[in-house]
Amino acid sequence: MYFYAARQPILDKEKNLYAYELLFRDSIDNVFPEIDGNEATSKMIEASQFNMGISDFTGNKPAFINFTLDTLNKGYPEMLTTEELVVEVLETIKPGKKLLSLCKALFEKGYTLALDDYEHQNVWAHFYPYIKIIKVDWKATTVEEIVQIKKAIASFDHIQLLAEKIETYEEYNQALELGFELFQGFFFAKPEMIKAKNLSPSQMAMAELLYETSKPDLDLAAITSVFERDVSLSYKLLRYANSAMFKRRSEISTIKQALVTLGFAELKRFIGLMFATNANPDKPSELIKSAMVRAKFCETISADAKGNIQSSIAFLTGLMSLIDAILDEELTSVLEKLPLTQEIKDALINKTGALSELLSLVEQLEKANWQSCNELAEGLNLDKANVAKAFNEAMSWTDEQLSMAQ
Repeated sequence: MYFYAARQPILDKEKNLYAYELLFRDSIDNVFPEIDGNEATSKMIEASQFNMGISDFTGNKPAFINFTLDTLNKGYPEMLTTEELVVEVLETIKPGKKLLSLCKALFEKGYTLALDDYEHQNVWAHFYPYIKIIKVDWKATTVEEIVQIKKAIASFDHIQLLAEKIETYEEYNQALELGFELFQGFFFAKPEMIKAKNLSPSQMAMAELLYETSKPDLDLAAITSVFERDVSLSYKLLRYANSAMFKRRSEISTIKQALVTLGFAELKRFIGLMFATNANPDKPSELIKSAMVRAKFCETISADAKGNIQSSIAFLTGLMSLIDAILDEELTSVLEKLPLTQEIKDALINKTGALSELLSLVEQLEKANWQSCNELAEGLNLDKANVAKAFNEAMSWTDEQLSMAQ
């Protein structure tokens, strides 16, 4: 059984991954308020214990998970270790003696606690010694209220402020100036600055390879020629082809031999991996992960979707869907420089066709907008269980691929 899950990254001031918030449902149909917080948390714990490990979703980073008063009282947080869990106290819980006792007990056992969607009340001061993180909804909180929160926690140096729903770099910079240390939102998936620039020779070579591998029939001579013009890419290809995961009995020593031995599927994944990890090394790692998750999800689910979508085209479309943020340039400007098929450009720029619907589906999955996911899946004639399976597997595949690149 697969569970619908979204992992929303939490970044630090340097835009490095700090943790993920995990949002679970047992199907796309279970959308708040149709199930309550107790049931949602219970299903999440069940999933983590019997269907998957938390590390399968978080890559061994801590997981922020919502808990109600009832699930705290039942001891559910203690089913997970102190290293893999941040206990997120839901904003719907009223501060009182029972909650304070539970928070103190968890703190003494080594758990990290966070207050979700915090709205300041003086009574919360009793909780501050046991709280590590206070989450503030950026959209719902004024600067004056943030200043009030900062004054209230001024003598508690261990408390960090986390800004939720940060959607632009302007908001990120403003929150940074206000003293926030952690950030949650999709600001990193948008261009940091809009500017025109030329692609480097290596990026152009990668663009050629992306184009060649998007064709139904591979032109081995053309692909070999591109590799032969870029020494760095050739070295990486040979290293990849000879890596221990393939368990080769003999060494691969030529470009052509590597291409033939890897085959189309592995070659496409290698090129996608090289593109994602080398296009802009200064960008947050979560941006690269998002692009790769989208690529793998679109490739996997395309076989079942309406519209006769080629899996290789779907993979490349997902991969290129964040190219504007990766290169910090307007999407239309970037795509003018890349030799991509019109089908891909229509999906990315004009938002038309089945490919565009696939992208919309994975974007809604990322944000845990389950009702929109349901509608899009039905429109693409997709089985909901297959959607969940493809998304879970895309996240696992991405983590595995990036771990091999380190």
